[in-house]
Amino acid sequence: MSAFWKHLDHLESYICRALLALFVTLLFVQIVARQIFGFSITWIEELSVILFVWFAYFGASYAARMAAHNRVTFHLNMMPRKAARVLEAIGDLFWIIFNIVFIWQAIQFIGRLKPFVKAQTLGWEMRYVYMALPIAFALMTIRILQVNYLKLVKGIDPRDPDKVEVEEMLELAADEQRAYEREHKK
Repeated sequence: MSAFWKHLDHLESYICRALLALFVTLLFVQIVARQIFGFSITWIEELSVILFVWFAYFGASYAARMAAHNRVTFHLNMMPRKAARVLEAIGDLFWIIFNIVFIWQAIQFIGRLKPFVKAQTLGWEMRYVYMALPIAFALMTIRILQVNYLKLVKGIDPRDPDKVEVEEMLELAADEQRAYEREHKK
C-alpha cells in the first residue's frame, strides 16, 4: 500500500510530465510540418494551448504539494518557527477559502456552457476543456491541507526544493572557498 500512496503523492508530477512531453512533441511536429513540408496542422496549435493550460494548473497543484508556491516569507523568517507555521496556516486558510469559491464558480460556469460551445478546430465541448479548473483547484486544496497536516500535526516541514538547491549551492561554494584558502596559505 505504501507504494500506491507514494505514487498518488506524485500524481500531479506524473500528469505534468505527460502533458509537457505531449504538447512539446505536438509543437515540434507542427514546426517540422510548416518548415519542411510547407503546411500547417490546424488542430495541433489549439490542442497544444489546451495541454499547456492544463499543465500550468496541475503544475500549480504540484507546487502546493512541494511547498514551492510563491509566498512572501521575509517576515516569517524573522519569527519563531512555531509562530510562523501558525501564521502560514492562517494564510493557507484564506487560500483554501479562495479555492473553494473558485471551484464552486468554475463548476457553475461549466454547468452553464451549452453543448454547442466547442473548441474551434478540435470540435470538443469546452466544458471538458474547462474541467481543468475545478480539478486542479480541488487537488491544490487537498495539497495545501496535506502540507499543513505535515507541518502542524506531524512536525515535518516540507521544504521548497528551490530553496534547498540554493542552500546546497551556497554550502558547496563555501566548501570550495575554504579549500581554495587552505591551498593558497601553503
